[in-house]
Order: sequence, then C-alpha cells, then structure tokens
Amino acid sequence: MVEFVFLAVLLMIPVVYLVITVGQLQAGAYAVTGAADQAAKVYVAAPEPAAARTAAEEAVVLAMADYGFGQNDVRLDLQCDPADCAGPGSLVTATVSLAVPLPLVPSLPGVQLTAATVEAAASQLVGRFR
Repeated sequence: MVEFVFLAVLLMIPVVYLVITVGQLQAGAYAVTGAADQAAKVYVAAPEPAAARTAAEEAVVLAMADYGFGQNDVRLDLQCDPADCAGPGSLVTATVSLAVPLPLVPSLPGVQLTAATVEAAASQLVGRFR
C-alpha cells in the first residue's frame, strides 16, 4: 500500500505537469492566431500608417491578455507587399510570435525559461475604397 501511494504520487506529478504545459502551449497557439488575425485587420482599417502600427500593437497586447500572456513575451512583425502599406490592393501580413513560458516556474531576472515559441501569420488586403 505504501509503495503504491509513493509511486502513484511520484508518477502523477510529472504527468500532471506535462498536461498543464501542453495546455499552456495550446493557449499560446490560439493566442498568436487570434492576435495575428486582429493585428492585420486593425492595420488595414486604420486611416494612416503611423496610427495603424500603434493600433495593431494594441490589438496584439489585448489578444495576449485575453489568454493570460504578458506583452514582454510577444513580438509583432508587419510586412507589406508592395512597400506602400496604405495603397489600395496592398497585402499586409502580420506575424506574431510568442515565447510560451513554463507554467509554475517563476521567472528569474535575465533568464527566461520557455516551453516553446509559437508563431502565426495572417494577411489582409487594403481595400480599394478607403
């Protein structure tokens, strides 16, 4: 009986931690997918490029907050094809990457322990009539 309880606890703790980590990775994957989609949509809808970049960054921060991630672990890259992002018919691609932290591990100054880095991209066309 004692051996069973000891082994059950010894084996269940890593299994539970693995399940929590996989859940954290799945949340990160959903977060970057939603953040990339919203950032591209917000960027295309903004009236001027300077305000568009700020609005896209705010959309990414809000999407990360919805899933419980901080803004320090996320990166947003915006690319336009052609280079003029404001021109009608331009394709704006937002790429969001997130370093998913290990769950239940406190962060140390200067050291970031991550489970993995997840990334997603979304594209939107600038409308003809603005």
